[in-house]
Amino acid sequence: MPARLEIDGGVPLRGSVGVSGAKNAALPALAAALLTEEPVRLTNVPGLVDVRTMGRLLETLGATVRREGGELTARAARITSDVAPYDLVSTMRASVLVLGPLVARHGTARVALPGGCAIGVRPIDQHLKGLARLGAEIAIENGYVVARASRLKGARIATDLVTVTGTENLMMAAALAEGTTVIENAAREPEIVDLAALLTSMGARIRGAGTGRVEIEGAPDLGGATHRIIPDRIEAGTLIVAGAITGGDVTVADLVPDHLSALIAKLEECGVPLEVGATSVRVRGPERPLAADVTTSPFPGFPTDMQAQLMTLLGLADGQARVTETIFENRFMHVAELARMGARIETDGAIAVIRGVARYQGAPVMASDLRASAALVLAGLAAQGRTTVSRVYHLDRGYERLEVKLAALGARIERRA
Repeated sequence: MPARLEIDGGVPLRGSVGVSGAKNAALPALAAALLTEEPVRLTNVPGLVDVRTMGRLLETLGATVRREGGELTARAARITSDVAPYDLVSTMRASVLVLGPLVARHGTARVALPGGCAIGVRPIDQHLKGLARLGAEIAIENGYVVARASRLKGARIATDLVTVTGTENLMMAAALAEGTTVIENAAREPEIVDLAALLTSMGARIRGAGTGRVEIEGAPDLGGATHRIIPDRIEAGTLIVAGAITGGDVTVADLVPDHLSALIAKLEECGVPLEVGATSVRVRGPERPLAADVTTSPFPGFPTDMQAQLMTLLGLADGQARVTETIFENRFMHVAELARMGARIETDGAIAVIRGVARYQGAPVMASDLRASAALVLAGLAAQGRTTVSRVYHLDRGYERLEVKLAALGARIERRA
């Protein structure tokens, strides 16, 4: 039987908790190890299923991957295969990040079309258009993206929409391309800046990371590097909301407040008292949050990855709130499960209207994707009675031992097989 979490709710969380390294920064950093024959050593790497999957993928391509605690060293002295197989890629969409590095260094790449969460189509056409601009020949054959190039050449790339993994893939490819590449309409997320810092320490020349225009001057080859992964802003946000929704007093440490500015502003609008330090946020849960409307948008806007968690808080707010999801089309899959716990939420396309209730009631619920599972855990922490969250393998893809961290703050939460 798959693992589940059992939560006896109604306990205000208290204490201090540290944030793990960011999954969404660790995965492109691992892929970047394919750009050099020298070792790439990463610290503050979270122990997550997706990180292990990316490590296995690198090993199938010829790399060696060694982990010691929170440190991970990847070395691709030689690329022995250019195939990223479906059985790995289908479990994790971020596997597509090996496409750019492979074609840039090895000259060929065969990457299965990706799978991942059930929250929408998430096409990779922007990756492919950008690689074609850099001179790669692209074809789709038997469910695989096939890319070939003798040597990529710098180009100006204007993406049709903002894509984080697309920007990362193109940055890595451009780092070994001949000449200068300019990516317009680039993603501005902190994970982009973190990847640029790693690539720079490997010998790449990058300007503008964190803005909508990134310029990469290609190098004939790159070297090894040691790099510390940034804190996970979504885990940090989830833990802050956990303190708020339980009426607790929690200090979330080891974070970067600037990465959370949109969430912090929205929580303050909801009447949640926050004390923001240099690397921490102290949250004290209000008696009842205030209703506030929110619209997701690319960084620095409100993150889609925090939408489900904030909606769970708004479900207990005094008043009516409206959530508009602009990034992924299927990202309200937690709503039906929250309704089982007493939430009053109606959805119409990309809009959810939430009428706050005084309390949630414990119930058996089922996670449908990574962030939905976090939202259900938060609801369980606040609910009266017992909540059982099944399918927590979704949770394990993006949170490192979340139930252990919550239990250390006083939550009555246990993992059961």
